[in-house]
Amino acid sequence: MSETNPLRPIPPDRFDERCARHLLLRAGFGGDPGQVAYLASLGLQGAVDYLVDYQKVDDSDLPRARIDPDIISPPDREERMMFARARQERDEAALAEIMRKRNEREARDRAQFGALSQWWLARMIQTPRPLEEKLTLLWHSHFASNFRIVQDSYLLYRQNEFFRENASGSFAALAYGIVRDPAMIAFLDNNTNRAGRPNENLARELMELFTLGEGNYTEGDIREGARALTGNMYEDNDFVFRPRAHDAGEKTILRRTGRLDGEAFVRILLGQPECARFVATKLYKHFVADFTGQPQGTAKAMIERMAGMLRGNDYAMSPVLKALFKSDHFHSREVIGAKIRSPAELVVGTIRSLRTPVRDIALLSQAMGMMGQALFNPPSVAGWDGGRSWINTSTLFVRQNVCNYLITGKLPFEDGWTADDIAYDPGALLEERERQSPTQAVERLMTIMLAAAPSQERRALFMKFLEERPRGVTRDALIGLALLISASPEYQMC
Repeated sequence: MSETNPLRPIPPDRFDERCARHLLLRAGFGGDPGQVAYLASLGLQGAVDYLVDYQKVDDSDLPRARIDPDIISPPDREERMMFARARQERDEAALAEIMRKRNEREARDRAQFGALSQWWLARMIQTPRPLEEKLTLLWHSHFASNFRIVQDSYLLYRQNEFFRENASGSFAALAYGIVRDPAMIAFLDNNTNRAGRPNENLARELMELFTLGEGNYTEGDIREGARALTGNMYEDNDFVFRPRAHDAGEKTILRRTGRLDGEAFVRILLGQPECARFVATKLYKHFVADFTGQPQGTAKAMIERMAGMLRGNDYAMSPVLKALFKSDHFHSREVIGAKIRSPAELVVGTIRSLRTPVRDIALLSQAMGMMGQALFNPPSVAGWDGGRSWINTSTLFVRQNVCNYLITGKLPFEDGWTADDIAYDPGALLEERERQSPTQAVERLMTIMLAAAPSQERRALFMKFLEERPRGVTRDALIGLALLISASPEYQMC
């Protein structure tokens, strides 16, 4: 690896189907043999441009969210007067009716939230623009808010669309927009952030988790940042700036002094070298490799170069992503197959790579929550930790059962079924000649399902299984082989 340019691209003639498959897994959720072959045929530059410049790809056939923006809405003047009168007159029946209607609206919103989670999962599965959804998922975890606190499904839908609209655009646009985002304002209590009574939640997380990282600011900067964000509020579904709630006095943030507001606060943060480095680290961890502590070696050099590109391009992300996806490090042996799949990558990747039926999208959404990644519900403002946190005894059990369900259509408690009951044929992924030879069938299915070549012992286990099938490479034998491969530790990696 060149020390002067750790982002140097691989030679174009090295870009083959193996590289294309890796690119689809990391810049998307994986692809079937036809999609991999098509991407490989484009060559390195063409394949990366195709994935990153996804705006050129038609997505008009994707499912559109059916969402009511007015389930959760503030009471109008008449409703406020009715409530005040009922309280004044101690009209228990009227108060109970008001509470009944509120509970009914909240129940409807919870049902809409469930449908919203399923819509996004279906979109990931069906999208012809996989990088768009992969980036939307990244920003959802980076600028994390959740339904448990926001309690308004439409606000989270609007936030999700905001992330998608700016997914590969400018990080600066994301940073400026997030301090005006109603879901984030609700999540971090900025509606209570007023002159003379500042609430520091949004300012603290903006610096610690969204732009700079811990240790690159002071408690004084947080207090002054909170003052800058006073008046940034929302009403019903929309952002509002309330001048009377804003502290218009002079403030000093990171050694910059002036009558700073929220936009000026964000501008100061974006001007810090630590901000570009922080964003580059997030991109590296999301697409290349997880690590704890400070980056070392090639990872550190890559992040520094990516940070320089972000600063030099006003935080435009497309140039950085293109350089990253073409780089020798990204396609290196130590990176391929060395990252633990998130629940979204496992579920969506299994469907997209193996062309399994989607089955029951509600069950898949529920299973993702059991594996630790409930869409629109990250555990905290820090988002999902990722990496090794995805794997424990209970999540491994669910992971294997989900793969079984996608391949067979059968739930864990359903007994007494045979291959004849299964409406899926892994043989459709193989060429005719590969279905005649156990060796070729094993090699092909391993290539399709595993990001990196397994050990010789694991390969021998797969071969032994297929060779012991009394009728050879039949559909039921291939179903069994797919189940066996999906149960291997290597299948948890991408």
